[in-house]
Amino acid sequence: MALKPYLNNTNIEVGLDEAGRGCLAGPVVAAAVILPKNFNHPLLDDSKKLSEKKRNELRQVIEEKALAYAVAFVDNHTIDKINILNASILAMHKAIDKLTVKFDFLLIDGNRFKAYKKVPHECIIKGDGKYQSIAAASILAKTYRDEYIIKLAKKFPEYQWHQNKAYPTKKHIEAILEHGTTRYHRRSYHIKAYQLSLDF
Repeated sequence: MALKPYLNNTNIEVGLDEAGRGCLAGPVVAAAVILPKNFNHPLLDDSKKLSEKKRNELRQVIEEKALAYAVAFVDNHTIDKINILNASILAMHKAIDKLTVKFDFLLIDGNRFKAYKKVPHECIIKGDGKYQSIAAASILAKTYRDEYIIKLAKKFPEYQWHQNKAYPTKKHIEAILEHGTTRYHRRSYHIKAYQLSLDF
């Protein structure tokens, strides 16, 4: 099913999504994207449905064609202080702050959001598979976060972040149990819960 170009044709809409909520380490990253009304790309989709190669190709297209875009990071220490939901919303607000084009509506992936100033918004469950601007935001958030984690992985090769991107894989958890955590790990994420819940 083709992604919809917008929710309201009369609005300048910002698509918003984040990446990294379920990771054991590193930041949560949000992106905000304003696409032209006539934007269309046959490969554009939810970032989770795309290969790494296609995500990187689409990132270049989005950055070239978007009317405006911005990416924002919220680190693991802030996640531990305010929880991952609030950190995800904070990252979205930070991304919106950086936009250089005026807008009048926000389209958010998911079902929870805190109003940004007085701008009207709509939360769309699985919106990254329904609307182009949210899908574009999901691609930027994912590629920027992966890029950051891959660089970080060079300092901490034992956790294999270059492969697992700091998600709770078997090898990542085994590395934590053997080597302990780094300053980039989220202390509020309890490793024992993952040991019990992961299907090894």
